[in-house]
Parts: sequence; structure tokens; C-alpha cells
Amino acid sequence: MGRESHKMKALSLLRSRICDPKFVFKPLHDSPDSNYSKLKFMISSSITEACNNSILLLGPRGSGKSAVLELVVGDLLVEYPDMISVIKLSGLLHSDDNCALKEVARQLCMEHQLQFSKAASFDDNSQFMVAMLKECGLAHKTIVFILDEFDQFAQGKQRLLYSLLDAMQSITSQAVVIGISCRLDADQLLEKRVRSRFSHRKLLFLPPSTEDSKRILEQVLSLPVDSSFPHDYAVEFNRKVQDILEDRRFKETFNKYLNLDSSIKHLLRFLFCAVSCMDLQTGFLTYENFETAFSSILRQPKLECLKNCSILELYILVCMKRLEVKEQTLCNFNSIMKEYKNVHDSFQTSDYYARNVCLRAFEHLINRELICFTDSRGYGSSVEFRPVKLLISSAELHQGLKAYHSCPAILHKLMDREG
Repeated sequence: MGRESHKMKALSLLRSRICDPKFVFKPLHDSPDSNYSKLKFMISSSITEACNNSILLLGPRGSGKSAVLELVVGDLLVEYPDMISVIKLSGLLHSDDNCALKEVARQLCMEHQLQFSKAASFDDNSQFMVAMLKECGLAHKTIVFILDEFDQFAQGKQRLLYSLLDAMQSITSQAVVIGISCRLDADQLLEKRVRSRFSHRKLLFLPPSTEDSKRILEQVLSLPVDSSFPHDYAVEFNRKVQDILEDRRFKETFNKYLNLDSSIKHLLRFLFCAVSCMDLQTGFLTYENFETAFSSILRQPKLECLKNCSILELYILVCMKRLEVKEQTLCNFNSIMKEYKNVHDSFQTSDYYARNVCLRAFEHLINRELICFTDSRGYGSSVEFRPVKLLISSAELHQGLKAYHSCPAILHKLMDREG
């Protein structure tokens, strides 16, 4: 019973680590060149030197911009508990200037235990924000404005950004504006009057390298060899994890996943699925857990469509692929039927259907969006003569045929020959 509890405890520990940004990003914080170190230095300098600053955090979604910022702000709140006030806005919720400034006033009132007026106008809230910046500056307290989806605030008249950055020009104010955006040209969206007041400090967040991703894997999946777990169990668990990481099959699967999406967000999703597949009877991770996680995460809607196709529809898809390989630019129902007849005559297949049946199967493939028309003519035109193209790759079609239980051997032969 005790051993079972250790297995459950190990599973819970791994899951909690994956869901804890501070633990996940810890291996990447050691370097002074990390974005964590740079961002913390910028904000802490503004706090200690009583100066204003504005920073943009740019990078693709899932690259850790918000997570790193939350860690930095959390650490600074511990170091300077009475010198920071944090105001958070989201461009998805507060892109309207009136709504955004009202939210700023509401959060400032909550932070400093003041009464908030819902009926206050834009000018009233703007004057209140300027007054609060001056008061906090005199009290040596820095207000940190976090603008998520910063590019949304750069739409329209940009009155919020102008009011905020203009108020920061005063020597009595003390604030830091941090914008978060997945658009690398976010600063170019600013008006001239706003851009002239912006500090133009930018940090670029990129997906981790393959080496950093492996460091995160080892950091997250290794159990502590201390009194938390039985020594033999922890050592054996870590040894098996190392064996998996060195396994050639795992490296191939892991590289495939990184090629699809190498962001930290998706890496953690992959790890969480793999850990959740761990067999509690053995209490150890296996390569099969990661393979299962990869298969479950990999979205393959076209393969799902292929599973529900008829044999005739598979023939039509393979014939279209053969025409593609032959570099036949014009491909319509008639040319597909000609290729279908050539296959039947060459291999004497038993799967040969009438033209009207084939036309219904052809239309079914269009409805499933496995093929589509290449022209813009209306649906009143004759389907048989309109050019079409495949919406499924050779690899997907080949994989779909392998997964199709009753797929004729001739189709595998035709695809192997074209491959």
C-alpha cells in the first residue's frame, strides 16, 4: 500500500511541476542573458532609481511572455512589497479607450482603498490617473501597467496610450508600462505622438532550442533522491527517464513534435499528456507513454475523414494523387475517371463502379473537403468539367490507407509506386 502511495505521489509531483511556471522556467533563468534576468533588471532599476520606463515583450503565442512576466513581478513584489502597485489590462477586454481608463481607475481605487465612481467620464478618470501617478511618485511607489495584447490598444485613436505615456513624462510620476504582443511590429502601430513618448525597449521571446527543451524535460521528469520517495524507487525512476531520453525512437518522436510546434506551452501540454498515461501498476514512465501523447495531441482531421471514406472514394483520391505525380495540371472528374479506368485495365481490379456511382463519391469527397474546386464558378456549373485539387498530402493519404482496415492491397501498391 505504501508503494502505491509513492507512485501516486510521483504522478502528482510531476503534474504539479508541469503546471508550475516557476519550476518550468527555472532552468532558463540561470543565465544573465535570459529574458527573465533582463526584464527583472529593467523593472527593478525603474523602482530603485525612481524613473519611468516602457517595455515591449514580443514573441509567438506560447513562448512564455506572460509566464516570465508573472514570475518577475512576483519576485519583485517579495523584494519591494511596499514599492510596487500592479495594474493589468487586456486588449481583448479593454481595447476601447473609455473602458480601459475606467478599468485603470477601478484597479487604482482598489489598490489604494479609495471609492470608485462608475459615472466618472474619460477626462475625470484621466485626471485621476495622472494625480495617482504623482502621488505614488512622491511616495516612492512605482505603478506597473501590464497591457496584454498590446497591439489591440494601438488601434483607433490610442487615447489611453497617449494619456498614460504623456503622464509619465512628468518628473514627479513613477511608472513602468509593459506591453505584451505576438506581433513583432507592435511598436510600428503606434501614432507618432505616442511613439515619441515610448522608450522602445523590446525583449524578443523565441521558442526554446532543442537543448533547452531537453533540459526542461530532465528538470520536470526527474524525481528528487531524498526522503520524499524511497531511494531505490527514485533512482530507478530517474534511470528509466534517462533511458527514454536517450532512446532513438523517443528522439525521433520528440523532434517530430518540436517540428510541429516548439513553444513551451505546447511542450508542457505534451509532457502533461505523457505523464497522465503513466502506468500506476509499475509506477514508471515508458516510451509508449510519450508515443501515445504524441498521437493524441497531433491533430489529423484529414485522417479522420479518410477512415469514413468508401473504397471507391479512396480509389478516386489515389487516382488524383497519380495525376499530380504525372504533373497533369488540368484535373477534373473526367480525367480522374480516365485514370481510374487505366488502373482497372492494368491490374484487373474487382472494384470497378459505374460512372454515376463514381460521380456521387466524387461529390461526397468535395463535401468532406478532401478535394475542392480550383475555379470560382457557381454550383450551377457542371461538376464533371470543373478543375479540382487535392486537399490532402501524400504522407497523409499514405498514412490514412495504412490505417484503413479493409483497404485493397492494390491501393497500397499504387501509393508505394508513386512514393
